[in-house]
Amino acid sequence: MNTRAPAVEARQLIKTYPGDVTALGGMDLTVAPGTVFGLLGPNGAGKSTTVKILTTLARPDSGTATVAGHDVLRHPDRVRRAIGVVAQHSGADPVATGRENLQLQGRLYGLRGSTLERRVDALLERFALADAARRPVKGYSGGMRRRLDVALGLVHRPEVLFLDEPTTGLDPEARAAMWEEIGRLAGEEGLTILLTTHYLEEADRLAERIAIVDRGRIVVEGTPDSLKGELRGDAVHVELREPVGEAGRALLTAALTAVPGVHEVLCEGRRISVRADDGAASVPALLAALDRAGAGVASATVARPSLDDVYLRHAGRHYAGAGADTALAGLAGGVR
Repeated sequence: MNTRAPAVEARQLIKTYPGDVTALGGMDLTVAPGTVFGLLGPNGAGKSTTVKILTTLARPDSGTATVAGHDVLRHPDRVRRAIGVVAQHSGADPVATGRENLQLQGRLYGLRGSTLERRVDALLERFALADAARRPVKGYSGGMRRRLDVALGLVHRPEVLFLDEPTTGLDPEARAAMWEEIGRLAGEEGLTILLTTHYLEEADRLAERIAIVDRGRIVVEGTPDSLKGELRGDAVHVELREPVGEAGRALLTAALTAVPGVHEVLCEGRRISVRADDGAASVPALLAALDRAGAGVASATVARPSLDDVYLRHAGRHYAGAGADTALAGLAGGVR
């Protein structure tokens, strides 16, 4: 049993923006040392606001938080020396070379002389940037810039590394390479990594524990496997030919709930999601019930539980549609 103090701990963080936009509505968070912890949620859920508070870039309206044992409000300078931060947008100087960026970052943290140069050389080699070390960063590819961003966050050997949407904008190959590097960091360096992402697959693959964030609150937390394992049976997803209104949703929900072995039904527009003991065996009865209710079916699929199903269970809506709901709040108040 791990009895060490949490690497990151937050209690009842509340943050609002002008226009009465609530970014965080009572965020509670505990991250054990030496683990990869994922904050998973759509754009606008409050993930980046949480990171800004934990990295001393923003102050909460109320609540408390500690990082590496230091209070973010009372001792922000101590927090900053204990953390590395890889923000959504690159902080590297595009005119300077990769080596110059790393040297400057090291000097800011007090590294000098041969100690600094050894650290810079090691990071350039580790992140496959040695051949491009003397080239201006503006000529780097997206994947190279992102690797440099992570290297910059590691120059001073932090205790906690914050990765805020580290693979946004990367192509699939560069994203996969970044996933491998993050996995190596956690395994070889023993770092505590707090990862925010809106990619379900990313959280499932990288994080030992995840917290699903929705509208500024954590709605559920656990290991990816345990969260998926809590969902009994299979997921059946049906696409209708035409969307249905509120009265139609109530009619279809009642019809499908009456099918034996069905536990949960959610209708959103043209999409219907059902949890069933045996998805494949339930499909004929589900389709028959929809036909009797006058609903035309375009397609039906059966799958084992996914993180999308976990989000659906706890947030009451599909993950893909949640981002659209929160986008307006983000535009109004800068919530991310």
